[in-house]
Amino acid sequence: MKSKCEWCSRTNLEQTADSVFWELPDGSRAIEIAATPTYRCPDCDMSYQSEVVVKEIENHLYLIDCKQIGKVITFDELMEIPRLLKKNYFDFSS
Repeated sequence: MKSKCEWCSRTNLEQTADSVFWELPDGSRAIEIAATPTYRCPDCDMSYQSEVVVKEIENHLYLIDCKQIGKVITFDELMEIPRLLKKNYFDFSS
């Protein structure tokens, strides 16, 4: 089964990588996360990240020392930063 675009519901999605801009959990600044897994729909020209990727970024940013992140970091580099805690104890969704 092909994935459907969350905006136009067509099944012509492309998987790509793109930059996203994210505010750190403490609100101190925003960073650019380059090469983030992204869906792009050529039919409606929307680009977006899956809910899984968004949750992965959010959780990881809560669990690492964000002071060591510069203005720009790749998705893979971000995910390689060692966590200070095993899990996000503030996430009650699961």
